[in-house]
Amino acid sequence: MLADAITIRIATENDLPSLDAMNEALGKGAGDPWFSMCLAEQTEGRSHLFIAAVADRHDAGYCALNMNSPYEFFRKLRALEIQNLNVIPVLRRRGIGAALVRHCEMAACAAGYEYIGLGVGLDKGYGAAQRLYARLGYVPDGNGIVYDYSAVRRGEVRPVDDQLNLMMIKGLSHTEA
Repeated sequence: MLADAITIRIATENDLPSLDAMNEALGKGAGDPWFSMCLAEQTEGRSHLFIAAVADRHDAGYCALNMNSPYEFFRKLRALEIQNLNVIPVLRRRGIGAALVRHCEMAACAAGYEYIGLGVGLDKGYGAAQRLYARLGYVPDGNGIVYDYSAVRRGEVRPVDDQLNLMMIKGLSHTEA
């Protein structure tokens, strides 16, 4: 566990090559426009893009904290949403993902929010993330599963892909921040 050797910073335009390199290590390829979109939203105060680095200064993972979740239930609760948490495979199981989540929780607390949420995929590839979020106190929000942030109704058929999620929520204790 490297938890005490992890630093987290807000991403800047200068981090785009590192974000691309992490995406390549994740098998997603470089040039993802999502990073530029996040940086633009960050400039507008609508989100934060965080990068985690390990002690040797190698960037190891990233996530976004979205102040305007596209998920209606989170908007009603005034909950921030953690999105796209990723840690490069060779550095997983060292506390980096948990550190990113806790950093987002502290940022949400500091900004006065009472809830934070996230969505997690349902296939086996998300098993470690499902366990991590449960271990960190996230629970299903009680609204079933969603596809691209819209409720999936009984009998509907949806592909099991990255858009099929179980949305999870956590109440924030302001004494923890």
